[in-house]
Amino acid sequence: MTKLVVKIFPLCAVIFSIFACVFPNTLNHLGFLIVPLLGFIMLCMGATLSTSDFAAAIKKPRAVIIGLVLQFLLMPLLACLIGKVLNLPKDQYIGLIMVGTVAGGTASNVIAYLAGGDVALSITMTACSTVAGIILTPLISSLYLGNTVEVQAFKMFKDILYMVGIPVALGLIINRIFRKQQAILNTICPIFSVVGIVFVIGIIMALNVATIRSCGILVFCAVALHNLAGLGFGFGIARLLKCDLKTSITIAIEVGMQNSGLATALSKQFFSIAAALPGAIFSVWHNISGALFAGFARKKLLK
Repeated sequence: MTKLVVKIFPLCAVIFSIFACVFPNTLNHLGFLIVPLLGFIMLCMGATLSTSDFAAAIKKPRAVIIGLVLQFLLMPLLACLIGKVLNLPKDQYIGLIMVGTVAGGTASNVIAYLAGGDVALSITMTACSTVAGIILTPLISSLYLGNTVEVQAFKMFKDILYMVGIPVALGLIINRIFRKQQAILNTICPIFSVVGIVFVIGIIMALNVATIRSCGILVFCAVALHNLAGLGFGFGIARLLKCDLKTSITIAIEVGMQNSGLATALSKQFFSIAAALPGAIFSVWHNISGALFAGFARKKLLK
């Protein structure tokens, strides 16, 4: 079921995005739901994790550290370079930077499974980057955006704590209480998460119809380049650092697939609704590219 959800998610997201752009009035009054939906998505993520996932970092600390360093150093740097080279409008540049500064995406665990990667490592890296991002995302976004806009780093830290830290912690508690129903949680939580993400994407698209018409193709190019560069550099650097193939594939997926839902919510919360557009587009694109990368990795790299 989980694999099916991942396969149909990009299609659902594309269809709903088109619907939102054609009939924006059906969704553009729902902007207030973006942050609560993100909290719900993070709750679902937490419910699929356990404390043992965090403890697993002890078994492969080197791979986890490589992944975290690339996640929070490489991805913001790539976002900055791509944004400047393509001369993105200010709001979209801010949004791309926010995509680069957040933790790994929740869908990366399933993509790692489909790619034949190390699923346990993927879950560990997602969990660790999610926790680390509570502190690192405000700090790094301040570093990159400080000369562009005022970044309320401490308020962002508190909001990420409310949107990510508390929901994930509650999810862990749910996982602990219902650990005998782990298989059920692992089935229904991704479905709920996908529904939540699709709605967030639709709302952002509906609110950005005018922006999409004026610079949509440019933003899409920036997002696609950012994601593909993350996948490519993530894999290449991991191999240069003597990681095995399965570990390198896993690191590439974790680095390239961002928690774009969080980036979307933070961009809307702290900057503008137009700044949320790169995160919304990334949410659709990185699942398509991730699925393609998974097929390539399984057929070509691990043959």
